[in-house]
Amino acid sequence: MGEKVVAGTVDMADRRRYRDKHRECLEGLQRLLEEKRFDRPKNLMGLEIELNLAGPDGLPRMMNAEVLERIASRDFQTELAMFNLEVNIAPHRLGGRVLDQLAEELRTGLGYAHRKANEVAAGIVMIGILPTLSAEDLVSANLSDVDRYTLLNDQIVAARGEEFALDIDGVERLSCTSASIAPEAACTSVQLHLQVTPGRFADVWNAAQAVAAVQIALGANSPFLFGRELWRESRPPLFQQSTDTRPPELVAQGVRPRTWFGERWIDSAYDLFEENLRFFPPLLPLLDDEQPLEVVEKGGTPSLAELVLHNGTVYRWNRPVYGVVDGVPHLRVENRVLPAGPTVTDVIANAAFYYGVVRALAEDARPVWSRLSFDAASRNFDAACRYGIEARLQWPRRGRFGGTEAVPAVTLVRDELLPLAAAGLDAWGVEPADRDFYLGVIEERCARRTNGAQWQAATYHRALESGLGRDAALAATTRRYAELMHLGEPVHTWPVGLPEPAVPLR
Repeated sequence: MGEKVVAGTVDMADRRRYRDKHRECLEGLQRLLEEKRFDRPKNLMGLEIELNLAGPDGLPRMMNAEVLERIASRDFQTELAMFNLEVNIAPHRLGGRVLDQLAEELRTGLGYAHRKANEVAAGIVMIGILPTLSAEDLVSANLSDVDRYTLLNDQIVAARGEEFALDIDGVERLSCTSASIAPEAACTSVQLHLQVTPGRFADVWNAAQAVAAVQIALGANSPFLFGRELWRESRPPLFQQSTDTRPPELVAQGVRPRTWFGERWIDSAYDLFEENLRFFPPLLPLLDDEQPLEVVEKGGTPSLAELVLHNGTVYRWNRPVYGVVDGVPHLRVENRVLPAGPTVTDVIANAAFYYGVVRALAEDARPVWSRLSFDAASRNFDAACRYGIEARLQWPRRGRFGGTEAVPAVTLVRDELLPLAAAGLDAWGVEPADRDFYLGVIEERCARRTNGAQWQAATYHRALESGLGRDAALAATTRRYAELMHLGEPVHTWPVGLPEPAVPLR
């Protein structure tokens, strides 16, 4: 949803014209695919991270406009709510010392942004869900003052026709309603982009779907919402429910949610764009002047504006992306699975694992998706969200007998997927020093069964045991998290608990 959108009214004729234009875009995409007009392989990857603003008290600060004005860099942009920012790292070629280079760029950028936020008594916190957020923080009045967010909120609210129901049953249960999509802003993620050729797209997307659960198990970092301890990675159920245009009757009829895992392995990128049009009504039926088929006929490259805009309102965990650079079209897989944080080292380790294992699985002569049902992959995703690093996942058995078995996520990673990730990074040409360091972070996380969610939950419970009340314990956990995040050592090395005995608030 990075497109510039001007808020305004949308009528019924707009939706019909938009649907027709979207079909033209799909036909244009099909023509480009058939004529092999896409960019050649460049091994390009990209990285975006959504961030939170919090004060020295650990509470959210609704001041992204002021902070962005001080940062004054195009690398940092607004996000949905006033306590959100997003940082974008320029595309890099996978290979050499790219992982260390990314880490250094992130440390430099985030350190600068944090210092600028400090000027207005705020700070950058890189975490899946800020534990101190309350329902009162996540209301429409706290959405960023940007037309596209206003229009998106209005259209999703109108499509649903009633309040959004949030109901997540985990360690504790949260049940409440919201009059807007503002709770979606609680979900801050890392988005990993990989440019691929059309011929490789389906294999890469299928591989990314197959390992999405493993990514969540390793990287879970969102155990709290509105003062309740829920799933180890509570972002996916929150995101689905806070953007759900379906009232209960449509849910009962089996209508698909706009935030979804999917329902099948694919054969082409076209499959996903076509499903988006077939399954999901437009939310932002805004028409571009371009005639895509005419542009294709003349040998040009269409922007496919309607297709791109609609694609941005269907929230797949692995999203197809169409883009144009220097007049040449390209395709990317956008991996949206991971929560933000805890540290730059953890983020880059998660990225190293993802890019390595996806490369290896996509090139496997016996692809995992030929041996694992899509339903099993979807159930794995839910299990990983609930239980994090303690999850058990269905995975194809090795050897000649076939079938699948339930395996602890940490065992699957250490015994099978880490060697594949190492081989994949070798295939990308990543330097062995980078490969070994960042995959070593993943290995140690598995050995200690510690990720961001485990640390947050353990520290919170220590704070409760020390005599703090719920809100004070969450605030103390957030402050300690922010301190350790900025020190930069990976989360599996963090000491559990608060740095000194906490004193109950009077």
